[in-house]
Amino acid sequence: MGAPMAGHLARAGHTVTVYNRTRAKAEATGLTVADTPAEAAKGKDAVITCVGNDDDLEMVTLGPDGVFAAMRQDAVFIDHTTVSAGIARRLAEVRSLVVDAPVSGGQAGAENGKLSIMCGGNVAAMVLAEPIMAAYAARIVHVGAAGAGQTTKMVNQIAIAGVLQGLSEALRFAQASDLDLAKVFEAISGGAAQSWQMVNRWESMGQDRFDFGFAVDWMRKDLGLALDEAKANGAVLPVAALVDQFYAEVQKLGGARQDTSALVRRLPK
Repeated sequence: MGAPMAGHLARAGHTVTVYNRTRAKAEATGLTVADTPAEAAKGKDAVITCVGNDDDLEMVTLGPDGVFAAMRQDAVFIDHTTVSAGIARRLAEVRSLVVDAPVSGGQAGAENGKLSIMCGGNVAAMVLAEPIMAAYAARIVHVGAAGAGQTTKMVNQIAIAGVLQGLSEALRFAQASDLDLAKVFEAISGGAAQSWQMVNRWESMGQDRFDFGFAVDWMRKDLGLALDEAKANGAVLPVAALVDQFYAEVQKLGGARQDTSALVRRLPK
């Protein structure tokens, strides 16, 4: 995700320095490469991260070579990782100009510069961050205070989980009924059953193709964050909890790195 974002920033006229733990990945961007996160952040107007999880984010911000110690006080920090709302709020307590900005749209959205970004943070931080994120986003919404971007991403993943389970069951039902999947899609995709998942994944799911980016492993991480947050805020998520366990079955079937539409694999044809 980070590499295409960096490319869009450079094409928009920004001077970009990149860092990755695997130096070859950073060098593949063709941009200036730093040896540490701190080196990449020094003197910059904005610092953007897109890593794996809470621990990774804590290391790259607050660790010995983290960006927070190197950043100018008037620089904005933008994090595109999907992490807990707790760490997003904690980072905003350390620095004022922080935006938690998880994204939706997957690898294709990043490559095409069409990501949807849900943001938490104060107004001053958003004023600085929004023109920068516009280089790779189709939609940017300031949802609320620090942590609101992360909790909104949880809402997004909860909704996707339920839709994909319904779509998986519908597809297998159509196959069991010996229906022409293309004709079924033509019949139902223009009505109330239509969803982004149906439009983009119905055909590939029917062909057992699951190589479209956002992996089952990452979806389980995201659903785990949502389930943990629900324990704190009192929300009840029975479908999300069930689909999370279904994804655990897909992992056992060898689908950990397949995209989230591989949920259909656990249902017999």
